[in-house]
Amino acid sequence: MNKGCSLLRLRRKFFPSLLSLLTLCALLLIRVKYINETEPSPAVQDDIQTFNKYNINCLAIYDMDPVEVGKSLIIRKNQVVEDKGESLVNLTSNCPLFIKSRGYDDVCVSEEEKDFPLAYSLVVHKSAWMVERLIKALYSPSNIYCLHYDQKSSAQFIAAMEGLARCLPNVFIASKRENVFYASVSRLKADLNCLSDLLGSEVKWKYVINLCGQDFPLKSNIELVSELKKLKGANMLETSRPTDSKKQRFTFHYELRDASFEYQKLPVKTEQVKPPPPHGIEMFIGNAYFVLSRDFVVHIDSSVVVKDFLAWSEDTYSPDEHFWATLVRLEGVPGGVHRSQPDITDLMSKTRLVKWQYLEENLYPPCSGEHVRSVCIFGAAELHWLLNYGHWFANKFDPKVDPILIQCLEEKLEEKQRLFQSVASNTCRKG
Repeated sequence: MNKGCSLLRLRRKFFPSLLSLLTLCALLLIRVKYINETEPSPAVQDDIQTFNKYNINCLAIYDMDPVEVGKSLIIRKNQVVEDKGESLVNLTSNCPLFIKSRGYDDVCVSEEEKDFPLAYSLVVHKSAWMVERLIKALYSPSNIYCLHYDQKSSAQFIAAMEGLARCLPNVFIASKRENVFYASVSRLKADLNCLSDLLGSEVKWKYVINLCGQDFPLKSNIELVSELKKLKGANMLETSRPTDSKKQRFTFHYELRDASFEYQKLPVKTEQVKPPPPHGIEMFIGNAYFVLSRDFVVHIDSSVVVKDFLAWSEDTYSPDEHFWATLVRLEGVPGGVHRSQPDITDLMSKTRLVKWQYLEENLYPPCSGEHVRSVCIFGAAELHWLLNYGHWFANKFDPKVDPILIQCLEEKLEEKQRLFQSVASNTCRKG
C-alpha cells in the first residue's frame, strides 16, 4: 500500500516536471526560429561594413589642404576597392539590418520637409552601391523614389534594386520598364514611366527631379526644399534655341541599329526627312534632366499635344534632349518659359552641373578626375568648387575613379542637413 502511494506521488511529481520541460523546449524552438528569421546570418554579418570607407580628413579636402588632397590622389591610385553589388543584395535580404546599418531609421524630418515632399525618377543600370548611396544622400521619409532599372541590367543589379524597394517603404520599382539604349526614345520613356507611377502614388509631392546612377546631390534635402519653394511653381531646366547641327537630330528620321561597342544599339541617321513637329511646335534643345512642378507633370500627362509630340519624337536622335526643353516653352503650360525669353543654358539652370572638357579653364577649373567622352568624372580636388558653384546636382561621379570625393560629399551633406534643420525647425521627427 505504501509502495503504491509512493509511485502515485512520483508520477504526480514527474508529470508536471515533464510538462515544464516540454514547454521549455517549445519556447526554445520558437526562440531559435525567431533568431533565424530576424538576426543576420554570418554571411550577411560580414557585409555590415557596407562599402569601403577611406581614412581621409574631408574638412581638409574641402579646404584644399595640399597634403590631404595629395593623400587622396595616392589612395585613388593604389587603394581603390570595388564595392560589390552582391553585398547589397545580401544586406537587403535582412531589411531591419539594412535600415539600421545605413541609418535610414535615424533620418530626421523637419516640418518644412514634411510639408514639401519631393519625388525622384532614377533611371539606373549598374553600380548598385552607388545607386543606394545616391538614394541615401537624398533620403527623406516624406519623399518618394521611383527606380527604373534597365531591363538589360545584370541579375545581381536587379536583385539589389528590388532589395532597396522591398526594404524602403517610399522606394518602388517602375511598373513598366524599358530596354534602354543610348540616345534613343527608350531613355525618355523610362522617365515617363516613372512620372506616370509617381502621379498615381498617395504622396502629393510638389516637384519631381530625374537623375541617373552617376549623379549626386550638392544640396541636402532641406536645402533643396528651400530652393524649390523659391521657384513658386516654375520649372527648372535647360532650354535653348537649337544650332544648325542640333537641328539635324530631329530633321531626319533615325533608325535604331546594332552597334559593335558598349551601347549595343544606336540611332542612325537616314536620308528620310521628317515632317515638321505637330501643332506648329517650335523646337528647343536642352538635356535629359529636369526639375518639374507637379502641376506641369499633371498637364503633360493629359495633353493631346504632348502625346502627339512624343509620337513624332520617337524616331529622332536623343529625344530626351529636346522633349522637355520644348514642352516647357509651350503656351500656357504650368510654370512654363515663354518662347520669347532668352536661352536658359546648362550653367544658368541649377538642375545639374556637368564639366565639359573643351570648356575647362574657360568657364570652370580643370577636371581633377578623369574624362569620359569629354565629360569630367570629378575628383576630390573639386569638392569645394562643386559645393559652392550654386547647382543642386552634378554629374559624373564614379567610386572607381575617385571614391574620396563621394565619401566627402556624403559627409558634407549630412553636416549641412543637420545645420539647416536646426535653424529651420525646433522639432525633428525621425522616420
